[in-house]
Amino acid sequence: MKILVIEDDQETADYIRKGLKQQGFIIDVATTGRDGLFLAAGEGYNVIIADRRLPGMDGLAIVKTIRSAGVKTPVIFLTTMTGIGDRVEGLEAGADDYLIKPFAFAELLARVNALVRRPPMPEMQTVLRVDDLEMDLISRKVCRGDEEIALQPREFKLLEFLMRNAGKTVTRTMLLENVWDFHFDPKTNIVETHISRLRSKVDKGFNSELIETVRGAGYLLRAPH
Repeated sequence: MKILVIEDDQETADYIRKGLKQQGFIIDVATTGRDGLFLAAGEGYNVIIADRRLPGMDGLAIVKTIRSAGVKTPVIFLTTMTGIGDRVEGLEAGADDYLIKPFAFAELLARVNALVRRPPMPEMQTVLRVDDLEMDLISRKVCRGDEEIALQPREFKLLEFLMRNAGKTVTRTMLLENVWDFHFDPKTNIVETHISRLRSKVDKGFNSELIETVRGAGYLLRAPH
């Protein structure tokens, strides 16, 4: 079993690492938020133990980022932030548990073991690829071939939905619900406008077009044969 500890206090990190190693766990430690994010996104951990206050990037931002990228690794926040609002904020960001410092190692171990016993979640992709189009969900970077494509947040979300459903026709209603969170028809051309803008960035100037209109049905992202 492999555990990532994201903790900038060296004494606390060493204490956790020593205790968990004695229990047979393999431990990686990151002492900054950005290093923690890099490891959390790229390695197969069974549990992540993270402080809330970290240099470079706070623990809350780390959890929000990996959850938005589809990383389902269980997370325990281990922190001095004791308020009810802090706990609610941490759990709503995507953490699975919340433990206050100072803490008893026996309790931390029990919580780790409880998360380890959960049925494993299917591994989620952090990079989407369709033909020569690539989207990195962690860095929020989109490239086609060697060319980086700058997208607005809504365009990124629209392209992400199309790429996750590559080869399938997605309807206007599906796009309104999943990209704009509309559960009604706003009676505007918002979808058509954003598809047009996306096409101008993803397809224009390239040898092949990836975004297709399926007449009377919706849109399709399909790699050329």
